[in-house]
Amino acid sequence: MTHLDLSGRIALVTGGAQGLGEGMAQALAAAGARVVIADLQDDLGEKAADALPGEGHGFVHHDVTDDASWANVTTACASDFGGLDIVVNNAGIEITSLLVDLDPDQVRKQLEVNLLGTSLGIKHAFRTMRPEGAAGKGGCVINVASVAATIAFPGIGVYSATKSGVDRLTRVAAMEAGKLGYGVRVNCIYPGLVPTAMGAGLANDVASIGLFGSPEEAVGAVIELTPSGRLGEVSDMADAVVFLASDAARFVNGVGLPVDGGMGM
Repeated sequence: MTHLDLSGRIALVTGGAQGLGEGMAQALAAAGARVVIADLQDDLGEKAADALPGEGHGFVHHDVTDDASWANVTTACASDFGGLDIVVNNAGIEITSLLVDLDPDQVRKQLEVNLLGTSLGIKHAFRTMRPEGAAGKGGCVINVASVAATIAFPGIGVYSATKSGVDRLTRVAAMEAGKLGYGVRVNCIYPGLVPTAMGAGLANDVASIGLFGSPEEAVGAVIELTPSGRLGEVSDMADAVVFLASDAARFVNGVGLPVDGGMGM
């Protein structure tokens, strides 16, 4: 068994029906894990689960902002899939806006999905993985923050604030898990801009509100800020998640891993 072999482990990926989450689910399955995709998008989620390499994967309808939904999905992992070793809190939304034009309802929505959703994910991962939990073998939680938590990019103030909150949650959660003997590592990644539907939407949005002359100009500005000289790829983020979930990261705890080509340095 190599350090990156996840055979015998059960992984839950929120927002796994498309984009980064789908790529993370694919990579975890390729490393040997049984993967449960959790998402609101039933059709896409079922298709994503069916397309995972290997056997024993599944899809569960899930609202990350709902406490009862979290209890249901973690119980399903422990009972129907045989355990819970890895939770990837990936589900998130980004709504572009200048601060002067903020819509309170859009602010609340981002806070609920990005911050409350991740908080509840940590809560129920701990309850399931700790020694007296339904799975009871410890494990790891990987939260998805963003390079937006480390830079001042215009038009995404609230999104940046929620992802900064994910970073703080990660560090406090790691300390609590250690102090209380849960046997759960908690880390997060800071993805750079990836040309998924969300990434492309951001480029269009910052152009539409007048911050850049075109979406292409916005993308060029990001690349110019990135020492690696390119946008990120889904596989870049997915490989980082596999590493953090694996025994290769067994002494990596309470940290944020930039996967941004140096953009946030």
